[in-house]
Amino acid sequence: MAGVDTRSVARDSLFLLADLKLEDSEKTHRVRVRNLSDGGMMGEGSPRVQRGSRVRIDLRNIGEIGGSVAWVQDDRFGVAFDEQIDSQRARRPAKTDGTGPEEAYTSYAHRAPRLPDPGTLRKV
Repeated sequence: MAGVDTRSVARDSLFLLADLKLEDSEKTHRVRVRNLSDGGMMGEGSPRVQRGSRVRIDLRNIGEIGGSVAWVQDDRFGVAFDEQIDSQRARRPAKTDGTGPEEAYTSYAHRAPRLPDPGTLRKV
């Protein structure tokens, strides 16, 4: 039975970053989300959480959601969300039109500079 998945909720294996706050702290920790379902997630990172700890997680395209730490193993931990989410929204590219929590995840990737017109260049 060790190889049998007994979960009642489907989950997505993915890699995305999220911000996590412990309930009794204002410090934000950047964590990696490895698995995500409508009811919870598996995170990985540096925050030292304990089973039963209350946390707030800011997920891309979803916003901030509360939950409780269900298990901890090394630097990985499971969080059971307080309410169901649409986990597929987190997989979509972040929107930047200012219509929701997505605006907090604007991309800051640099575009390549425009090349000048060769006719306007000075010969050296």
